[in-house]
Amino acid sequence: MGLRSASEFTEGLRDGREVYYRGEKVDDVTTHHDLGIGVEHVALDFELAEDQEHRELMTWMDLGGGERVSRYFKIPTDTSDLLNRREMIERSTRLGGSVVLLIKEIGTDALFALDVVTGHLDKHAGGQYNPRVKAFLEQCKKKDLSLAVAQTDVKGDRSLLPSQQDHPDYYVRIVEERADGIVVRGAKAHTTCAPYVDELIVLPTRAVKEDDSAYAVSFAVPVNAPGLKLIASPFGSPPVSEFHHPVSSSHRMIDTLTIFDDVFIPNERVFLKGEWQYAGPLANTFVEFHRFTAASYKPPLCDLFIGAAALLAEYNGIAKASHVREKITKLITYTETVRGLTLAAAHDCRINDNGTAVPNIILTNLAKFHFANNYHQAVSWVQDIAGGLVVTGPSEEDMANPATKGYIEKYLGGGGGVSAEDRLKAINLVRDLTASTFGGYNELLAIHAEGSLETQKITILRDYDVDRCLKLAKEAIGVE
Repeated sequence: MGLRSASEFTEGLRDGREVYYRGEKVDDVTTHHDLGIGVEHVALDFELAEDQEHRELMTWMDLGGGERVSRYFKIPTDTSDLLNRREMIERSTRLGGSVVLLIKEIGTDALFALDVVTGHLDKHAGGQYNPRVKAFLEQCKKKDLSLAVAQTDVKGDRSLLPSQQDHPDYYVRIVEERADGIVVRGAKAHTTCAPYVDELIVLPTRAVKEDDSAYAVSFAVPVNAPGLKLIASPFGSPPVSEFHHPVSSSHRMIDTLTIFDDVFIPNERVFLKGEWQYAGPLANTFVEFHRFTAASYKPPLCDLFIGAAALLAEYNGIAKASHVREKITKLITYTETVRGLTLAAAHDCRINDNGTAVPNIILTNLAKFHFANNYHQAVSWVQDIAGGLVVTGPSEEDMANPATKGYIEKYLGGGGGVSAEDRLKAINLVRDLTASTFGGYNELLAIHAEGSLETQKITILRDYDVDRCLKLAKEAIGVE
């Protein structure tokens, strides 16, 4: 098949999956009053693949299969592949209202990591996992499947290893091994876009020791598998008003608490089964790809910050003020540093033993750290330029009421003759981006998504060649 249409993708979600939202079981995520908005948002991935303007970027001709397929499924082998992937992620995010789609991006990050790690495992430990990974990737490519990743375990007491917890299911584990597969139990948190995908790829969240080998597990599972339950978070439920919420009213992200209630996984879908030495390397290798993805989809939101700040500076009549120009310059610097580091990470990639191009880990983590560490400051710059009306302005209903409309139009017009309505629309854009539940969602994601700030600092220090610098210092003072 190669490529699916948006309607084919949507129809595929009507498969009996067990999704819960605000205490109720959802019969059909595609028609749900809230979750359905997210379906429309992520369907953009399939629309872009059909669009002639974007088709060359979003798809590629798979010479092995002889058909055009989604470029997400192309294992990167050089800088060009990584640059195409970065541009594909940035463009689709920009066209999605600055909200990333995430129905193939993270899933293929996981598949690339699995391909690297299982190849090493099979070679050195006599496993048979890599052919399964390649076969599953081929299946995803041919059927144009959507994918989510369930990695973060609920953890319980984070100071304790999985087997030391109050009960054994705070981390997903193998509870039964059968001749034809395994049975797993536990829960994963923060599973982004799970209600909107065909398959879940499950990865370990951390390194474990031999006593915790049951927790060293990785597999792929259809979202409608018996025993798999998704409890969707209501945070950031889209408001109905496009006037007040121009972005979040039509672009929806959703995360789930993902329950594995004794779910059976056939052998051909099992990619790690107790090989505890490889749990940590798999988790870390996934991160190497995933933070590159993350840094690739951040700039469109930052660009929107710049645009909103510049627009309100104009409408508020302060565009020439030196402090305003300085803040916009800082926003540009912030954005282009993230974008530039991501581009550099692709150019300075390393080629693994299996031929996979991995983005430069130092530069990738610098990009993600710079974005996260400065996000709140960027928000404050935008809010400062926008002004207090971001949270005190009148409502859409007040604009429609003849008794109040005239006063609003008279008193809330902006510089250069801009109308009160247009000025309020720009103000509401800033409210949506920075002072709404959607804005709060993004602020928290900046800190916690793709790993915490501390994990990025640890990675930067661990992987940087400090010894090279130490040698230079010794040479400078004549010490061997």
